[in-house]
Amino acid sequence: MRPEDKFFRISDDAKIWQKYCGFLDLSLEEFMEMQEHLLLDEIELVANSPLGRKIMQNQKPSSVDEFRKVVPLTTYEDYAPYLGQQNEDALAVKPHIWAHTSGAGGTFKWVPLTERSLDIWVRNGIAMMILASASSKGEVNIQPGIRLFHNTPPRPYGSAIVTYAMAERFSMQDMPPLEESEMMAFPQKIEKGVSMALLKGIDVIYSLSSVLVKIGEGLGQRSGERKFSLAMLHPALLFRIIRAKLRAKREGRAMLPRDLWNPRAVLCAGTDTSIYRDKIAYYWGKTPCEFYVFTEGGPLALEGWNRKGLVFIPDLGFLEFIPEKEWCKSREDKEYQPPTVLLNELEEGKTYEVVTTNFHGMPFLRYRPGDLLRVVALRDEETGCQLPQMVFAGRVGDIIDVLGIARLDERTVWHAIAGTGVDFEDWTMRKEQEEGKPVIHLYIELKQGEKRTAEELRYLVNEQIRVMDRHYKEATTDLEPNPLRVSLLPQGSFQRYFEEKKKEGASMAHLKPTHMCASDEVMEKLLHLSKGG
Repeated sequence: MRPEDKFFRISDDAKIWQKYCGFLDLSLEEFMEMQEHLLLDEIELVANSPLGRKIMQNQKPSSVDEFRKVVPLTTYEDYAPYLGQQNEDALAVKPHIWAHTSGAGGTFKWVPLTERSLDIWVRNGIAMMILASASSKGEVNIQPGIRLFHNTPPRPYGSAIVTYAMAERFSMQDMPPLEESEMMAFPQKIEKGVSMALLKGIDVIYSLSSVLVKIGEGLGQRSGERKFSLAMLHPALLFRIIRAKLRAKREGRAMLPRDLWNPRAVLCAGTDTSIYRDKIAYYWGKTPCEFYVFTEGGPLALEGWNRKGLVFIPDLGFLEFIPEKEWCKSREDKEYQPPTVLLNELEEGKTYEVVTTNFHGMPFLRYRPGDLLRVVALRDEETGCQLPQMVFAGRVGDIIDVLGIARLDERTVWHAIAGTGVDFEDWTMRKEQEEGKPVIHLYIELKQGEKRTAEELRYLVNEQIRVMDRHYKEATTDLEPNPLRVSLLPQGSFQRYFEEKKKEGASMAHLKPTHMCASDEVMEKLLHLSKGG
């Protein structure tokens, strides 16, 4: 019997909740005490390893304060000479497995995962499912044997590794089967998963949010076009489709995924999850649950059952935060070492860059993944959680400075575009020069049938940003009424870019232009392909 299966079998809901979701009951003081204890353990563990000695400059700090003074902030470049070659002799703990994630310029960042860290990744994965399926504290609607609909990338991507690790510890019916899905192209993976789900049903969805929206948008059209096959004679499939069509007809609309399935939990990855939240809830009948994860650090923060904000988990990494003014200085001066604050020093409404130090023998110390989080509350009165609540704001390198007053992040721009009500396929925004002055240029592809003009969108998006960001409002009122420029790209532009990059063998993270601050090279290719080139 798998270890997590056994725990579920011998435990009641209270014990299950405590094991996986008990971190939500910690006081801020308890959280900080746990952080300090685990950091000192990590220092002791890695101090004598070659990589640990290099990063800690041959010193062994004996306190949190000393650690923060002695150890410099790091990026992946500090580890690349060791990890890029998968040099296990340089590490304090032999890795259980190596994962990779996409790096700059199409390269991979290799990350050694220790067995203990992977165990906690799995625990947090189960916690995500419990929280995503709960409507109140202590409610457990997940059991071993769940039917998991997923579109996980192939190993050794971190998300695939943790999905495999979960399957080894917790019974799941994977749709499509994990081994098969690794050999499939992405569209075939989705098609196979949907076909299996039509027969078996769905308990949990783990997917990119944009994929769930596309399935929802296209289901009505595809249902009328689906070719007959002998598989459709299966009683379970026939019953599911007939029931769904009757439900949709009764409500006078096209068939939606929620007519076919009733998932208990929807887990969504991608920075656009907050934008698509309402659409996913409409199509699938369940509000998606977000989480904050990156391969070098793991799933560090999860959303509570009321979906109000991300809450950090105490035992995967030591947390520090660089205030906005300081990370802005470090962008301008690469040698500048910005000061940090701890979780108990955060301020509501402020944006911070995340810094994390791995626990459990993982190698990253005072590591800057480049992510920005905004504090939306210092506690959650509704759930009784006493820990700060966060939302993902964007990437440090993806911030657009507006006239030295405002700073636009990806989340703000996403919400501004969505707030116009326009239907679009994709977009990218960057800073450019126009007649010697800086402007913000939005390149956007509208969906077929959407009749908005570029000038209409220029006005609407600008107004939405002004409502959402008071600093932007100040900048655009006093200095420049509308620094935004909008170009409408022909339909199929982003898809052609995707196909071209796929032919070139680009990694998953580089198949589409970045939403913010795309390079000249990327924009040149996108604009060329938009003309059918």
